[in-house]
Amino acid sequence: MPRYAADRQICVQFMRPLNFYPATFSARSFRAFLVAGCLVALPTSRAGDASSVPDVVRQLNDAFATVAQKVSATVVVINVKQKPSEVEGQDAGSAEALPPSFWHHFVPDETMGQGSGIIVRPDGYLLTNSHVVEDAETIQIRLQDGRRFAAVVRGVDAQSDLAVLKIEAQDLPVVRFGDSAKTRVGEFAIAVGTPFSLDYSVTFGHVSAKGRSHVLEGLEGATMDQDFIQTDALINPGNSGGPLVNIDGEVIGINTLIRGMHSGIGFAIPSNLAKEVSDGLIAEGKFTRAWLGISIGGLRENEDLRDLIKGVDDGVVVSGILQDGPAAKSDLKAGDIITAVDGQPVRTPQDLRTEIRGKKIGQPVLLDVFRKSAAIQVKVSPGEWASQPALAAKPKATEASPSAAPSFGVTVQSITPELAARLGVNPGDGVLVASVDRNSPAARKGLKAGDIITSIDEQPTATPKQFNAALKKADLKKGILMHFISNTTPRFEVIKAQP
Repeated sequence: MPRYAADRQICVQFMRPLNFYPATFSARSFRAFLVAGCLVALPTSRAGDASSVPDVVRQLNDAFATVAQKVSATVVVINVKQKPSEVEGQDAGSAEALPPSFWHHFVPDETMGQGSGIIVRPDGYLLTNSHVVEDAETIQIRLQDGRRFAAVVRGVDAQSDLAVLKIEAQDLPVVRFGDSAKTRVGEFAIAVGTPFSLDYSVTFGHVSAKGRSHVLEGLEGATMDQDFIQTDALINPGNSGGPLVNIDGEVIGINTLIRGMHSGIGFAIPSNLAKEVSDGLIAEGKFTRAWLGISIGGLRENEDLRDLIKGVDDGVVVSGILQDGPAAKSDLKAGDIITAVDGQPVRTPQDLRTEIRGKKIGQPVLLDVFRKSAAIQVKVSPGEWASQPALAAKPKATEASPSAAPSFGVTVQSITPELAARLGVNPGDGVLVASVDRNSPAARKGLKAGDIITSIDEQPTATPKQFNAALKKADLKKGILMHFISNTTPRFEVIKAQP
């Protein structure tokens, strides 16, 4: 038999019995793995010997085994006894206890939560997810060698869902952090953790995507300030806080979320952020995060706005400015498009958050801004991030003389001196939204009764007459640039009729 024909036969024999592939592989990825290995190894495999294994397959096999062995020594099992009031009535040991068909935080037992963590300092500092140790009464750590330690929480950063624990131990093996910014989509990814109390389980997959944001949409109260690495390496309840590593055994992420059970869609906090936060928590017991107090979105994803604004292709749209936030004290305005921070280009909301997060509190940063077809610069002094205060409810608008705009979907009225005093605005700031039609263009953008519309297509709307005049000039099919105040926060939206 010719040499290459024999080699092909060997590969076919390896691929045929797929019922024997490791449980952590999918048939598709395992087949691709063998095909790739066989194709690369064809010139060097021994012809006529059906029992031979191509060298590249052996090398990959050894590489995975070596990584699993080295990384597992730096992984810890975390058992948390939670406060009874927080777990009463839950049966977190079953899949039904997790939010139906959505994002799952991993706490698998009624009285004992279990998760994973990594050793980041030889003197007993550990990194895990904050949700693993949330509402903990006691925390017990078990190392791979069987030793057990009581742990205390050194610090928690809820925004990144990270926490640092401390145990009294010395000379511990520590993880090596990789550079998540250099991680490439398609690279091998290996997860180590304790899924369903199965300690030190190792699963294999790939980096499926980078820069995943909005993964927490629909999860009440969730506000995280980073994007995620997506992986198809299987992670399950109990993997939270454990490492996602590359083929070199470097941590590229902290496993945090899954979408659906057994879906192969998992998310990890990038290692660069994890290291930055853990260093801060170890040093100070907290992570100080700078922020601007603005709500933002990507210009690239906002097709309606891109169709209306020419002269800029990429940037971050300021959709709202918190009334008492740092940016409210600057010249930044809702509707501005930020293109750079201190000369560093920003193309996505995550780019902006990352650039601002590490800035010194109170020290001005220079923003390159695109406003009304012109490039300008605006200085803003970041403040220290704090939970956004609850916004006051607006009084119902019941006064008479409303002005309807049926195609737009809102009814507005003048702001009387009495209303202005109650709302904390000036009578000439705009018109008050009295009602919003359900499923109207305005409703789809979140406009609601009690909001104050201040301009349409850069035309002031201090009175219902001005509002109607601006609407007559506007093209709802093309899109309307609308500035308004909602719950004391200046906002900006593009209102467009559905096609």
